[in-house]
Parts: sequence; structure tokens; C-alpha cells
Amino acid sequence: MPTPETIADVPQDFETLKAVILERKAQLPKRLKQVAAYSLDNPDEIAFGTAASIATSADVQPSTLVRFAQHFGFEGFSSLQQIFRARLRERTPGYEERLKALRQNDHSRLESGSIFNGFVAAAHRSLDNIATSVDPEAFERAVGILAKANTIYLIAKRRSYPISSYMAYAFGKLKVKYQHVGTAAGIDEDMLAMATKEDAAFAVSFSPYASESASQARLLANRKVPVVSLTDSAFSPLAESSRVWFELVEADHAGFRSLSASMAFAMALTVAIAEKRRRLAEGE
Repeated sequence: MPTPETIADVPQDFETLKAVILERKAQLPKRLKQVAAYSLDNPDEIAFGTAASIATSADVQPSTLVRFAQHFGFEGFSSLQQIFRARLRERTPGYEERLKALRQNDHSRLESGSIFNGFVAAAHRSLDNIATSVDPEAFERAVGILAKANTIYLIAKRRSYPISSYMAYAFGKLKVKYQHVGTAAGIDEDMLAMATKEDAAFAVSFSPYASESASQARLLANRKVPVVSLTDSAFSPLAESSRVWFELVEADHAGFRSLSASMAFAMALTVAIAEKRRRLAEGE
């Protein structure tokens, strides 16, 4: 059993709790790690769900939730839930009211307009969040790694693919050498075999993670090719393979997640890389 926390050590807010979980995640037993991943990826469900419903969704026993809470110094799971509920109360005022207004639209008359408003609202939330979720120093390190690479390998599948496609287009216009992994010819393995320590990779994957993207990022990392990644959880398989990784959770409307913040991030990263390469070439 872990040594109980003192009252002073018990996390008092969501950000502190998140930092402590990430700090200890490597030492957590398998089931507690499972709960940790679920709680950080689904904080709203932790706030509103019952112990039984959360345990079912996280694929653990309800008693595991209690053990998880006590591991971090809480008396029980309900005490831990208060941290997640406080996080919701600290959100931008009016958010729930705006969603309620959208749900109450006259769908027989304004169905398409309501859907439009919902996606615009989700895009706004995503863009609001990105300003505080991206560490400027980490962004600078990522730009430095990718700007110094001879070739940048772009790795993304499924929902993430539009991000790498945009970057491939922009790199071409900006005269930055790249390889877009994911060819119709099925030669990804041959393409990745050409990567060296002088190159770098940028990988993108969101839950449910593309196993092929995770495998390709791991392959490059094992060969000492630096990897930078964009994902949506500290427990993403991309995080463990990356020199620098960014956690970005997009807002959704009716279960459909936006790519607004991810595309903004990709645009900023692409242009910053090109500008850094220009300065390096000119000896600045």
C-alpha cells in the first residue's frame, strides 16, 4: 500500500492533481494507471458519473476507483470527484447556458442553423483552450528540433490525416524538405527506413489512437530519430516516443470533434519551422 498523503499534500485543484498523476504514472499499478488515463481523458465523466458507471466505462471494479483516490491522499472516491466538479465550475461563465440555448432551438425551422452554431461554438472553445494549453518553451524546442532536420517525416492517420496533409502542402510551398508517410503505394516502411538521426518526425494521433502511427513513431524513436507529436492525452502512445509532445483536446458538438485548434497549431508550427530554417541559413 502507498504511504498516505498528509492533508497538505493532497491536491486541491484539478491542475495540481493532473501534475501529480503524470509525475507518478510510471509507478502506478496497471489498474490504477487505467483509471488515471480514463480520468484525465474524460474529466467531465468523472465529475458527473456514479462510481458504478465510471468503473464500467474505465473497465475496472468500483473498488479500484476508491484505491485510486486513496493513493493520492483522498478519503474516498467522492472526495476526488469534488476536484473534477470544481474544474467544471471554473469554466468560462455562460458555457452551459449557450449549449442549452442551442439545444432549445426550433429544430423544425432552424435545424441546419443550430448545427452550424454548435460547430462554431465548439471551434471557439477549442481555440480558447489552445492559448493556455501550449507551453511556449516546449513549442520553441519543437520548432528547433524540426527546423534543424534534413527531412521532416509527417505521420498521421484517419481523423489526424488532414493536419499532416496541410503541413505537407505548406512545407512544399515554403521549400522545406518533407516526406508524407501514408502512401497509396504501401511503401511506408521503405520510406521510414531512409530516416536518419539527422532527420525528425512530426506525428499526430487522437483517441482512439491509430496503432500504425504509434508504431511508426516508436520505430523512429528507437532509431534515435527525434519525434515531436501532437495528441490529446498524457497517456497517448505517442507521448512515450516523443522528445517533445503537446496535449490538445478539441471541443466537440454532438460527439463530432473539431480540428480547429489542431489546424491552428499545425499552421503556426509549419510557419515557425520555415522561419527558423531561414534564420539558421542566414546565420542569425
